[in-house]
Amino acid sequence: MPITIYPFEQQEPGGFNDGEILENRPIVMSHNPAHLLPYSNLFYWAHAWSDNGSTIGEHPHKAFEIMTFILKGTIEHYDTKNRKWIPLNAGDAQLIRAGSGISHSEKLNAGSHVFQIWFDPDVRKTMSEPASYNDYSSNDFPVASVNGFTVKTFVGPDAPVEMESPGIKAVEISFKEGPHKLSLSKDKISSLYLIEGEIKTGDKLIKANDFAVIKDEDSLEFESNQEGKLFLIESPVKLEYKTYAEF
Repeated sequence: MPITIYPFEQQEPGGFNDGEILENRPIVMSHNPAHLLPYSNLFYWAHAWSDNGSTIGEHPHKAFEIMTFILKGTIEHYDTKNRKWIPLNAGDAQLIRAGSGISHSEKLNAGSHVFQIWFDPDVRKTMSEPASYNDYSSNDFPVASVNGFTVKTFVGPDAPVEMESPGIKAVEISFKEGPHKLSLSKDKISSLYLIEGEIKTGDKLIKANDFAVIKDEDSLEFESNQEGKLFLIESPVKLEYKTYAEF
């Protein structure tokens, strides 16, 4: 099976405010060949957390689509479009279409964990468009039982998020102990982050906070000896535009 695993220990660490906020980055926007660089229209992926709470000061973004998924706890967000602090809870998500430019600040409250993922929607076009922003409540996202999984869809069929980046599907999948077969789109690249638990696929072991990239497969068969949760994004193998990483 064409699956490549990037263990937590091999991902790029980072932090803010003297370690008050920590993060691991499966996908980095640098040219360090020791780490996984942008591919498809996925430009950056960070898992950030704070034990005691801290604020990342106001800073600008442009052109990219930036999604934040609140995994645990609560955060607060301020941006120059809304000009007010907005709370977000576990299970919520936000989308910034940075367009021609927007600045924002984020406060991670104590015990909070988030994914922040950047998508490349063809930045040559979006950098001249006005910025926009959307908050989504956890209850906005459809949840379904599929082949023994509980699947929460953030981006995809029946989900409310409308992205300019083409071909994206983003889901959170909960599973129970035992063998499983997860359906994938063979014509997409599947990017998987194991949030909780431990799974074995063939002779490969994937542990909590490990990341994996799967290509040319229509399914992933795995076994787990405990309940777990994973986050999966499917993105195009080939795009009709040159990405920022390819410039």
